[in-house]
Amino acid sequence: MLSQRNYTANVEQAFSYIHIPADYRTLVVLPWDHAFAHTAALYSFMDTGASIAAVQVGKTQMETLKNFTNNIQEIQPHVLMSVPAMAKNFKKNIEKGMDQKGKVIRSLFDFALKLSYWYNGTGNNRGAGLKRLAKPLVHIFDRILFSKIKIGFGGNLTFFIGGGALLDDDLQQFFYAIGIPMYQGYGLSEASPIISANTPRYHKLGSSGKVVNNLKIKICDDTGKSLGTGQLGEIVVKGENVMKGYWKNPEATKDTIKDGWLYTGDLGYLDHENFLYVKGRFKSLLIGSDGEKYSPEGIEEAIVDHCVLIDQIMLYNNQNAYTTAIVVPNMEKVSALRSRVGIQEIIKRIDAELNQFKVGGPYQNLFPQRWLPSTFAIASEPFSEQNKLINSTMKMVRDKVALFFQQEIDMCYSPEGKKIGNTMNVENMRKLLQE
Repeated sequence: MLSQRNYTANVEQAFSYIHIPADYRTLVVLPWDHAFAHTAALYSFMDTGASIAAVQVGKTQMETLKNFTNNIQEIQPHVLMSVPAMAKNFKKNIEKGMDQKGKVIRSLFDFALKLSYWYNGTGNNRGAGLKRLAKPLVHIFDRILFSKIKIGFGGNLTFFIGGGALLDDDLQQFFYAIGIPMYQGYGLSEASPIISANTPRYHKLGSSGKVVNNLKIKICDDTGKSLGTGQLGEIVVKGENVMKGYWKNPEATKDTIKDGWLYTGDLGYLDHENFLYVKGRFKSLLIGSDGEKYSPEGIEEAIVDHCVLIDQIMLYNNQNAYTTAIVVPNMEKVSALRSRVGIQEIIKRIDAELNQFKVGGPYQNLFPQRWLPSTFAIASEPFSEQNKLINSTMKMVRDKVALFFQQEIDMCYSPEGKKIGNTMNVENMRKLLQE
């Protein structure tokens, strides 16, 4: 339950380190059933007298996306609210456009990106030291390459505000490099929702920004004890933006709000400058048979980013001997492969991609080996809003995924399931391919 004061308090907090001029415009494509769209777009822009437009909703998702392309040229927004799924789609389309311009332009684009990545650093040290020598070249690339990309967003876009879920570092670096920074923020509906945010004035790539004013924050271990700077634990906050409670659910309210403190269920830490780093869901931690707890989100994001045959993945371990995974293949890539190879070979290639993170692979040092999936199950259908396995901001609902694919998970912990070419994996792949 969010009160009027919850929202107005959070609007005040939202302007801790940022200013939205009255002549700015935004185009909202996020769902209106999410607090992020309400506070960061609707109420904050109303507060400063800035203008708000909403994307024309089509009969299908594809029609809405087509409308967005037209609407963005009509509105020419200065700021856009984005979630990771949308940001990844923007990046994919930009790179596709560069590919279509030929190898020379694509090579020039890649070089310009690498130079900008180095020049920008972590954001708060952009152009510092010897990097300032590259400033003229960075400006040249901005004029001849990156400025053309900005036209595709209407020509006025100064930055994105990222929320809904964590943006990976690669996405943040990419948009910062092309001159449209994507400032990662952090929050949740129970906090109306803004807790921290990167801004043009204060930002560090990889962080979720500085904690907003008039909000108390602490990091706690699983006993509720407060932890020090740099120590990882549950993010706990207290302020006027914290909800009144859950509607007709006093037990859930009691578990979440204690003495006015909101226990977010998210895992993170604070650095010495009060920048917040969010590392995953505290309540979504996987637990090994030895009691070791670890966050799966970073591993899942890395797998999706580096494995072309994998579109979605959820790791699972509930005090089991090893970690398993539910894998949704990239059907565009898999369908193309199917014309040349058999289903068993496709499954082997998915396994080979996962093995890139294991000993001997190019990404072997990213994560402890014991956290990686020892085997996996092919999902019988993708995670979607229709089957309620992802929510309106495209975040995976882990408990629902685990329940939906309980048979597949059970198979993974059976002798047959340890063999990736098992009957269930083959049958599910056939179902996805509609064979």
